[in-house]
Formats: sequence, structure tokens, C-alpha cells
Amino acid sequence: MRIRHNQQYTRHALKASLFYLLGMISAFLPSSEGAEPAAPLPRVRPAPDGRSWITAQNQPFIPLGINYFRPGTGWAPQLWKQFDATAVRQDFARMKELGINCVRVFLTYGSFFTQTNSLESAGLDKLDQFLNIAEAHGIYVHPTGPDHWEGLPEWARGDRIADDKVLTALETFWTLLARRYQGRAVIFAYDLLNEPAVGWDTPALRSKWNSWLIEKYGSPTNAAKAWRISPEAIQWNNQPPPAAKDAPGNPQLLDYQHFREQMADDWTRRQSAAIKKADPQALVTVGFIQWSIPSLLPGVSQYAAFRPSRQARYLDFMEVHFYPFNNGFFEYQNENETIGNLAYLHSVVRETASVGKPVVLAEFGWYGGGKLTINQGKHPAATEIQQANWCVKAIEVTSGLASGWLNWGLYDHPEAKDVTQLTGLLTVQGKNKAWADSFKQLSQKTMPILITQDILSKLPILDWDAAITDRQVGNRFRQQYHEIMRSVLSQER
Repeated sequence: MRIRHNQQYTRHALKASLFYLLGMISAFLPSSEGAEPAAPLPRVRPAPDGRSWITAQNQPFIPLGINYFRPGTGWAPQLWKQFDATAVRQDFARMKELGINCVRVFLTYGSFFTQTNSLESAGLDKLDQFLNIAEAHGIYVHPTGPDHWEGLPEWARGDRIADDKVLTALETFWTLLARRYQGRAVIFAYDLLNEPAVGWDTPALRSKWNSWLIEKYGSPTNAAKAWRISPEAIQWNNQPPPAAKDAPGNPQLLDYQHFREQMADDWTRRQSAAIKKADPQALVTVGFIQWSIPSLLPGVSQYAAFRPSRQARYLDFMEVHFYPFNNGFFEYQNENETIGNLAYLHSVVRETASVGKPVVLAEFGWYGGGKLTINQGKHPAATEIQQANWCVKAIEVTSGLASGWLNWGLYDHPEAKDVTQLTGLLTVQGKNKAWADSFKQLSQKTMPILITQDILSKLPILDWDAAITDRQVGNRFRQQYHEIMRSVLSQER
């Protein structure tokens, strides 16, 4: 989830042979309770089927957990600057009781990477403690790349995707981090960044856009022919990006979206290579924002350009995040609204899974147990039962596509400026919510497959290139998806 001041609704086509989950959704947890584990956790790898997970001890494993940050540390949360080892240890004991086996945690520039050539020793000492606590409780840790939650150094405030100076620094970050923790199997995988997105018009992007045009077309005459315009309309060597608005079938806009995809590819390729060189056994992924899948886009410029079919070659598995915005901010008002969002969720995860690698729904969830204060308090209160029902159904609907799920937050976070206020398994006081109880039950059972192969064969295929130049393509796709899924999901409710 992106940290932002409101939560308003602003933000290829391959048929996949989809898989069934292996084994039980159950934590693979040693029994050690001390500060140090009795034995290191076994390393987790993608299973031979390429769709699920297995440990070094040949046990099936399904990442089932949360994104970790603590309430009472501000917004954005200051986990590392306000690190409390005692509180973290208590939280991990609580998580183990709930069946959690994997925790995604945000690393930050402010605590780990203020200079471009070294890691901060104080931050590393805290991460060492965090990893030891996690391993003592048999829980894997999934760190993300450095983010802005505790402030940005001046050198990282530009274009963090296309600026070569920033990207070179990130290669250094991963080299140093992966080398330090080489062989630590408690680290499930590295997530390069939370919800990266390629910008639309920055100096770094504009320069690379013009180089991309020269490499592809060689001359303004060739570009003009491809774009079906006059050569005089092209500012060769200084061509600006196209307008950031829908232009169905416009070849210039499509070129620009493909160029942005290449920028995302280069960004992922370089960082993944740095990690693999330092620790060949380390797993690498990227936490895609849901705008990476153009079945719904607030605008064509919001397409994140991290296209799973292109990114997969650099990643060991896929991750995607999802929040229910199918027709605006989900408010639990009626069954059709719920089914529409579940259909939208399924389409996002199906597109991500179509590359044939394991998929983790690394952020999901929704609010419950009170009334949000965001957006002038206009959203109706939601019960804990409504939250639990939504989250359980989200897991059930994506079973057979996803092979891991991480809820957004352990605790509710009243300081938040978005829906995080009420997305936790626990209240801010630490009381189990209904979702915590349902989560524990899920960790102990085999998941049913609601969307069978027969149903999958009837679902529409997204015309990806058309959708990234015309948002109505995605809207029609979601409506068709909704119609087919309605009969299935209505029978299940």
C-alpha cells in the first residue's frame, strides 16, 4: 500500500494452465521460544511444479502472514527509528499463535541507506535483532527494498526508476545487504520495492525516451510513418511524451507505454542481478501495485508499466497487491458490489499467474471493526465480520492462482491517513478481531478451489496493449468477468 493522504479512488493476454495448491495452509514452525532458534529455518524454494513452494526438508510451504509495522510509531510508521525489541518479540509470539509463518517488512532509506556507498550499522543491528526474533519463532521475513517511510536522502529524491545514479546506488544497496545475509534462510525473499511505478515525464525519462526512439526507428521519417503523422510534427532528439490521456489504438501512446515497460525491466534486471551475484540462492520479487494490471486504471499514466510477462524473467516468483476499488471505494453495501470486487481481484491475480511462476498476494485486506476518519469520514462503518468475510473470500477466490497471502497489517493503525486505520488482524489494543480468528482457522485447513478449470476457460482474456491506451477496454473486460463470476460466487455465498 502506498502511504498517502487519502484513500479516494484515484489511483498479453495469455491463457494460463492454472494450478491447485499443494498441501495444507499451515505454518512450518519449529518449537523454539528462545532469543536464538534451536536450529536455522529450512530454506524455502519454488517447488518443481513452478506454482507452489517447498522447503529444503521437502515439506510443502505456503506463505501466510502479514505486513509488519507497529501502531504508535507515526504515519508513515517509524518501525526502525523507534525500534522496540521487546514489543517485536511479543508481536512475533502473538503471530505464531495465529498461524503466521511469513512477515513482510519495509526497509527504509532513513535507517539503512542514507549514503550511496554504505549501509547504516545502527539499522543493520536492528535488522539482525529482528531476524533473530523471527527465526526464534519459526517465522520467515520478507524485506522490501529501501523506501521513504523514514525520509529520503537528497540523492534519492529524483526519478528512482529511470535515474541511473539512483539505480547504481540501489545496486550497491542490494550487493551489500545480500552479501551480509547470505545463507540466512530466515529471509524468505527480497522484494525490490513496494509498489514501484514508472513516471510519465521526468528529465531522466525524456532523455531515455528519445534514445529509445532513435534505437527503434533510426529517423523521424520512420517514426512518423509508424505513428501515421507528418515528420514535421516530430521533434527529433527532443520528442516529448504523448499526452497522458486515453487514445485508443494510438501507436505513439503505445510506443511510450512499451518504453516505460522497458524502463521497469531495466530497473528490475539490474537489482536482481546484484542480489544474485552476492547470494545466488536468494529469491527475488517485486511487489506490484494493482495498476500493473490494466484491467482497471485511474488513468493511462497510472499504468505502473511493471508488466508481469516481461518482468518474470528476472524474478523467482511474482507478487501483486490488491484493494477493492472496482467501482470506487468498497463499502460492503451489497452482494453485487462484493462479487464485482472479487471478480476484479481474480482478474488481477490470474494475469499475474499467467507467467507460470508462484504468486503471492503480498498485500490485501480491507477495513472492519469501526468507522474510518479518512475522506471526511464519509465511508460507512464496517463490522469485524464484514472484514473477515471479505478477506476469507479473497483467499478462497484466488486459491489455485496464488500460493501465498499477506494481510495488510497486524494491528489496526489509527494514526494512518488511509484505510490502514482498520485493516489489522488485531485492534490497536491487541485484541483479536474476527479476521484474526478466521485467519487462524485458515492456517489449519486445506483451501477449496472455487474457480475450477472449466470456469477459467470461460473467462475473458485481457487485450493488454489495447487496455494501456484505452481504459474502456479494461472496464469492458471487468464487466464481462463480473458477469461470468457472478453465477459462481452467488452460489457460494
